[in-house]
Amino acid sequence: MNERIDRKAISIGSFKELEKQNIQFWAIAGAAEKFKTITYLRECFYGHEATTGRLQRVYRVFKRS
Repeated sequence: MNERIDRKAISIGSFKELEKQNIQFWAIAGAAEKFKTITYLRECFYGHEATTGRLQRVYRVFKRS
């Protein structure tokens, strides 16, 4: 995610058109690109520890009736 934004390229369109383009982009994006984006968003929201640490295990015991 070190790519820079091209501020010279401007796109004007309706929300529906932009949403359709977004859906098409993610439909053809590869698994590696999706994983990289998810990892980047997790880091943005939860910090560096969210992507380097392990998942917490939580056990719950339920009594059946």
